Amino acid sequence: MFWDKEAETLRLEELEKLQFRRLKAIVDYCFHNSRFYRAKLKEANLYPEDIRSLDDITKIPFTMKEDLRDNYPYGMLAVPREEIIRIHASSGTTGKPTIVAYTRRDIDTWAELMARVLTSTGVTKRDTIQLIYNYAFFTGGLGFHYGTERVGAAVIPSGVGNSEKQLLTMRDLEVTTFSSTPSYALYLAEFAREQGIDVGEFAVRLGIFGAEPWSEEMRRRIEEAYGIEAYDNYGLSELCGPGVAVECEAREGLHVWSDHFIVEVIDPESGEVLGPGEKGELVFTTLTKEAMPLLRYRSRDISMLIDEPCECGRTHPRIARLMGRSDDMLIIRGVNVFPSQVEHVLMSFPEVAEHYQIVVDRQRSMDVLQVNVEVTEKIFRGEPEELLKLKNRLEAKLKGVLGVKAKVKFVEPGTIPRSCGKAQRVVDLRKGVK
Repeated sequence: MFWDKEAETLRLEELEKLQFRRLKAIVDYCFHNSRFYRAKLKEANLYPEDIRSLDDITKIPFTMKEDLRDNYPYGMLAVPREEIIRIHASSGTTGKPTIVAYTRRDIDTWAELMARVLTSTGVTKRDTIQLIYNYAFFTGGLGFHYGTERVGAAVIPSGVGNSEKQLLTMRDLEVTTFSSTPSYALYLAEFAREQGIDVGEFAVRLGIFGAEPWSEEMRRRIEEAYGIEAYDNYGLSELCGPGVAVECEAREGLHVWSDHFIVEVIDPESGEVLGPGEKGELVFTTLTKEAMPLLRYRSRDISMLIDEPCECGRTHPRIARLMGRSDDMLIIRGVNVFPSQVEHVLMSFPEVAEHYQIVVDRQRSMDVLQVNVEVTEKIFRGEPEELLKLKNRLEAKLKGVLGVKAKVKFVEPGTIPRSCGKAQRVVDLRKGVK
């Protein structure tokens, strides 16, 4: 299904022409309206007339998250304050929060992009959608909310927390679609089992998940628990929130709405642009934002471009499922380890529950990697020799995938902290992180 078939199926040549026109326009707009970008472009000796082709995007210097924090709160604006009608912000867990501002046109564009996201996954006006997201500064709640209303479906803004009420709402209001973080979807299914509730008997037929990396194995577990089809959705609060990319019915990568965003993949170390199929960091340029446009913004998310045609008919480029974040990558005895790799291994073992935590410590000047794993109650209370066999199998598989030894520790079911939002998967004691 399409929300805007003409835009979503533009011939590639037309799409590239549109991107070029909009790239020239946004660079000119930033130069003349953004104090930050005018200084940055002049420092690089780059002027709007120097953008003569799409390839010239590589002349533009990168924008970093630190730039947004250094210009907190309003230094990145390209419009007068009186034109701002909405302000969101990221959490400030690693410094000042990242402020994201919107004009009325930005909000309208966002709603259109979210309508594309929802229809790409099969949502229609006949659906009832439960949004299990924070409705405060986090962009997920209101982004999905406005997109749902644009499609014409019924929206239930249930927010986060109170799992018992979430299940009651889902069942009694005959919810057909819900959206949350994937880790909370699994926790909600676990909570339901403990209450003797079978979520597979609910009316829910599909789910749209995002806000954190998740594996194919986690998708399979969510689908089996609810009896639904689960779709991956991608966005960044700095770009607009959700609405940047989404899976279609083929579920072979996420289409980036490239009439509004140019996506590149770069080597995180050198900054060199990589080709399709090469894993690297996603970089985005907004083409239509008014309030706070971003040029070559480094997302820190790791993925790769897929350039084969998609069977759905959309011509917009695709990115692979997120493989992690460059700033979440752990270096263990010289080996790069992503939490998503650990999840991929754990979720392939049916004896392992959905909750785990990666603990990194330093002993005698050596990095030590431990994975705390919940197993099912039956396995945890089972024979010690069976637990030992499972532990050995897990450790062998982890070493094969990660290239470094990881110690597995089984913990009692229910002991690893749950979250209504993004799950905290890593505890790095080398940095004093608790």
